Amino acid sequence: MDLFEYQARDLFESYGVPVLPGIIADTPEDVRAAAEKLGGVTVVKAQVKVGGRGKAGGVKVAKDADAAEEAAKSILGLDIKGHVVKRVMVAGGARIAQEFYFSVLLDRANRSYLSLTSYEGGMEIEQLAVERPEALARIEVDPIKGIDLETAKQIAVDAKFPEELIEKVAPVFVKLWEVYKGEDATLVEVNPLVLTEEGDIIALDGKVSLDENAGFRHPGHEALEDADAADPLEAKAKKNDLNYVKLDGEVGVIGNGAGLVMSTLDVVSYAGEKHGGVKPANFLDIGGGASAQVMANGLDVILGDPQVKSVFVNVFGGITACDAVANGIVGALEVLGDTATKPLVVRLDGNKVEEGRAILEKAAHPLVTLALTMDDGADKAAELAHAAK
Repeated sequence: MDLFEYQARDLFESYGVPVLPGIIADTPEDVRAAAEKLGGVTVVKAQVKVGGRGKAGGVKVAKDADAAEEAAKSILGLDIKGHVVKRVMVAGGARIAQEFYFSVLLDRANRSYLSLTSYEGGMEIEQLAVERPEALARIEVDPIKGIDLETAKQIAVDAKFPEELIEKVAPVFVKLWEVYKGEDATLVEVNPLVLTEEGDIIALDGKVSLDENAGFRHPGHEALEDADAADPLEAKAKKNDLNYVKLDGEVGVIGNGAGLVMSTLDVVSYAGEKHGGVKPANFLDIGGGASAQVMANGLDVILGDPQVKSVFVNVFGGITACDAVANGIVGALEVLGDTATKPLVVRLDGNKVEEGRAILEKAAHPLVTLALTMDDGADKAAELAHAAK
């Protein structure tokens, strides 16, 4: 989960990372009030989860409250790389003497933590890595030891910080590591980390990405989610602990196990080429427990998508046998009642497949069609979706 800059700022502040004061606002009038409260020069910054804000006109320096209000009028509603600005942060101004770069991230390729640090900040780090790779210190971080003061000083040395600055930046590196570790982040980045003319080190702009798989350890992270940007169907699925991703097709897909669901998406796509080009409408993995309630929750999400014209349920019985899955489907349709109006094609295989098919045949629900193979099921679901378009 990527955070907005203002959320990263607040998180940094809670860990003792030096930051400038910042106030969030969503109207020009509120921006004026924030600028008056902060006093002096302020910076009005678009809050979007994408880079290039400055070049797009999303960051403006304001000498007073009048200028801040005018800046807000031009920034709010601005489209920055497909992201519409709905709020801004009014931040205190700083007299910058130098700009640096620091980040800690999860290096997935090498299965380790990595610190990227440069004495030359303020520019895109990807550009610096290509044009002047020697200016970017890449330090692998021991996950047990982390970044203590000794390690932080060595990072500063490797990044070519002069001796008089090492004592200033090292404690900030330590605190940024504490943010990374304490919040189960996959990225903590400050660009720029600045030295002010007064001699202070300040995290001027921050990016933080949190590991959603660690959310159970951080109940407060839920409040950081961007509810406005969340797809309502994905939000409903997440609330019911379903692994769901919305796609742009017409055939809803339910399966047990990510591998089976992925292969089902492929087969449905191939079948759709024969039936008007219909495509999968979603990825939905119900996991191992296909109880009536789990199946009902899954069908409720998929049937709530107006794009869906048919549903393909493709299950391989293992620990959860096919008879339990079949009972789950029957129970789900009973729970949903009249809200279930779209045809379902069901393919069962594996443990107790005959018993499962017998349960569905006995129920004889008018919406349910049984398929013997995955190919047959995908073809039928694509045919039904095309006919309903």
